[in-house]
Amino acid sequence: MRTRIALGLVGAVALVGALLTLGPSAGAAVPDTVPLKITNNSGRAEQLYVYNLGTLLSTGRQGWADAAGGFHAWPAGGTPPTPAPDASIAGPAAGGSATIRIPRFSGRIYFSYGHKLDFRLTTGGLVQPAVQNPGDPNRNILFNWSEYTLNDSGLWLNSTQVDMFSAPYAVGVQRADGSTLSTGHLKAGGYNGFFNALRGQPGGWANLVQTRSDGTVLRALSPLYGVETGALPANVMADYVNRVWQKYATTTLTVTPFADRPGTKYYGRVSGGVLNFTDSSGAFVTGFRKPDAASVFGCHRLLDAPNDAVRGPISRTLCAGFNRSTLLVNPNQPDTTTAAFYQDVVTNHYARTIHAQMADGKAYAFAFDDVGQQESLVHDGSPRQAYLTLDPLS
Repeated sequence: MRTRIALGLVGAVALVGALLTLGPSAGAAVPDTVPLKITNNSGRAEQLYVYNLGTLLSTGRQGWADAAGGFHAWPAGGTPPTPAPDASIAGPAAGGSATIRIPRFSGRIYFSYGHKLDFRLTTGGLVQPAVQNPGDPNRNILFNWSEYTLNDSGLWLNSTQVDMFSAPYAVGVQRADGSTLSTGHLKAGGYNGFFNALRGQPGGWANLVQTRSDGTVLRALSPLYGVETGALPANVMADYVNRVWQKYATTTLTVTPFADRPGTKYYGRVSGGVLNFTDSSGAFVTGFRKPDAASVFGCHRLLDAPNDAVRGPISRTLCAGFNRSTLLVNPNQPDTTTAAFYQDVVTNHYARTIHAQMADGKAYAFAFDDVGQQESLVHDGSPRQAYLTLDPLS
């Protein structure tokens, strides 16, 4: 089951799955800090800046870590937001590597090229960059971030495109036995391939791409932000959602949300405009009104997924089915046969294009892309070292 871990960032949620609900603690096998080797294969000559921001799990305090893994709490913020202390760490030059230490955080590793990021503090905590806002001071900076949690049960480290697709990178971890896991690398030419494909997709998808005045391609916004800003039509998913509602007015949708509990099933039928679910005894457990595109792309609002044992697991399964457009071809969800993903003309073309360009096919292209283990995530209970590799923008 997926658990969302708060980062202490205003408007932000870490998207690393199953972090605090796992089994026995690894205890002393997990050190207080783990080395993170950052390798700059970007080919870009600009100064690289690195940031390690998050919540210290031992105290719940928000702050940042220096290169040695030392924790620094944020000072009080204000209204309007006040500038945050400079938490930047000088990153390695192109072709080089540098190692920092990451503490027991639920946090993010940001990196930016050529310019430091502008972070602000409100009375509620850190304000993360919101480049869907034309007035955000970071809008014209090329940057990206990875997410991680380090706790008693080990290290989880992912690459993410939930909010945007931008400067490419991969993550990795060296396990206790010396072997290494990695994910997040694009195929050769995958960076340009993604943007070319998105620009060629009719229906407003090209409007997700943001370019700087000097011609630098900065990012593609997620379709959630596209809908919220008007770059994508608000009805971009309506035809597919309507067809799903029609199908399940006369057909039963079976959801088996836990791979390790195949006997736990829920049965959905549309009645009175609501997709109602019952359990194996026939008792009603939860219902969903017809979701709009923002609910589908954001896996929230009408597809809200609380961290509970019933509605959340059903909702995340529906979210994956809508984004991957598998609900019409398979009444048994989740569908984990990737050949059926994104085949409908109405689908999340942003997520489709990202997965098509990944070397291993794995990505976090929407919030519950971990359904069916399609996420770009590495984990080890006794990590020796973590890796962040910045790849070419080509």
